[in-house]
Amino acid sequence: MTDSTLGYQWFRRVKYVTYVLLSLNIWFFFAEEIASARFAIETGDDVAMGIQLFSATLDTLAWVILLLLFELETAVIPDNRLRGGLLYSIHGVRMLCTLAIVMAFLGYFGEWQTLLPSESLIGEACSRVSEGWSVMVKLDDFVPLTAENCAQFGGDTRLVAGLEQVLASPAGLLEGQRLALVDVINSAAWILVVILLEIEVRVLTRWGGASRQMARIANSFKLTLYGTLVVAAIYWGFKGDFLDFWDAALWLFAFVFIELNVFEWQQEIRDQTAHSSGVS
Repeated sequence: MTDSTLGYQWFRRVKYVTYVLLSLNIWFFFAEEIASARFAIETGDDVAMGIQLFSATLDTLAWVILLLLFELETAVIPDNRLRGGLLYSIHGVRMLCTLAIVMAFLGYFGEWQTLLPSESLIGEACSRVSEGWSVMVKLDDFVPLTAENCAQFGGDTRLVAGLEQVLASPAGLLEGQRLALVDVINSAAWILVVILLEIEVRVLTRWGGASRQMARIANSFKLTLYGTLVVAAIYWGFKGDFLDFWDAALWLFAFVFIELNVFEWQQEIRDQTAHSSGVS
């Protein structure tokens, strides 16, 4: 076995282990969001509320499926078999995943908006201990209001208007708002990355030399977006939101493989185009 063959096998193993870990995150996000869902106020729109409450779960599920589709198209299924019913099926599932990702983005945006309105607490926080109130520590992190922790709240305690019987310190509310905004920015950045990848794979790759200038511009935009995603991951790491940090780091690692797959696929198409031109 040559070193190149051994290296390729390790490359594939690490890649697929990464994909498995990303799939496990679907369950972790679901467990986290189902624990915080009971604090939301009913809006009357069950679908919109469900998307907002479980936006991270929906987002991760759709992205994992989209990731696997990219893997199938760029590294597993030969180009000569990507046609007919198989191609239409892949494109159909991709469209559904894209719709779910956009809906998840709207859910993140809705969650951020939910945390923006607040009002000052009237009276003492300790008087509400027996009424089943909760304290928002940060985004998706709630603890019951108890006789032990109610004393920490003074006259500047905030009532979170968009949540059911939830209060927070000004610092805790601000932290939740910032984390929710980072979710919005992170989601938007990933959507733009995939749009650029789609343009690169579907259009620029088949334009040949005429696309080089546009490809450089697209790569510059992608580097900016990847930089934004790295900053978001670092922010989550420093703020102690380990699941978001872990998930973001895994996705960045996974997209290294996707970019390598796209690069190899582009080279194959160029080689086939050059061969066809030489034959003709």
